[in-house]
Amino acid sequence: MNMSFAAPSPWRIHSLEAWYELLRVLRTPAFAIPSLAFPVVFYLLFAVLLPGKWGEYQKSAYLLATYGAFGVIGPALFGFGVGLAIERERGWLELKRVSPMPALAYFLAKIAMSLVFGFAVLCLLSVAAIGFGGVRIAPADWLLLVAVLLLGTAPFCALGLLIGTLVKGQAAVAIVNLVYLPMSVLSGLWMPIFVFPPLLQKLAVAWPSWHLGQMALGVVGQVPGVDYALHALVLAGTTIVLLALATWRLRRL
Repeated sequence: MNMSFAAPSPWRIHSLEAWYELLRVLRTPAFAIPSLAFPVVFYLLFAVLLPGKWGEYQKSAYLLATYGAFGVIGPALFGFGVGLAIERERGWLELKRVSPMPALAYFLAKIAMSLVFGFAVLCLLSVAAIGFGGVRIAPADWLLLVAVLLLGTAPFCALGLLIGTLVKGQAAVAIVNLVYLPMSVLSGLWMPIFVFPPLLQKLAVAWPSWHLGQMALGVVGQVPGVDYALHALVLAGTTIVLLALATWRLRRL
């Protein structure tokens, strides 16, 4: 009997891999809960519960932008950095390499997961900002903020990918935290950059997270005269360099 089977379409392969990656992460509470909850909890604490004015800045809108940046960076870093490191250690990466699945589907699935989580974080932050922080933002500006922040995760996906190629399993969690938390603080995502000493304010430009935060602050009207093209160019250049390093490392594994 002659039996033939139609090969699944590339769209189906990519969508299934993305769906299973999302399910895997949702079934990992140690990743899912902090990624969704921490930015919102920090926002409510610093923007709503703690009193104080920031002069010309609207604190609740300012922190919506910076904690939005903080919130989308986390899934990108941890999804790639920790996920890839664990899958390498357990041999799953090798299994996927020898399977007929396109290699690109593996990486696109992780990007899709980070974007879904990032979007969920932004929605939760927006509800908190509008409902409790008194933020008023036009729908077009909100959509622009979401687009800027989600597209701005590219260098952090590349950074997570590089970390995942360099370290193993549980060590990746510590390494990612050692990068993620200091980078977020020193680039002004937890507290405004103007409260830092002048030297740290000048050094903040070295962090890609600072450039993402400045773009977000420009969208919500908290920083005038933002050079979006320059910040986007820095983020794109950072992505290319980190991606090249990660690709080189993957070929040596």
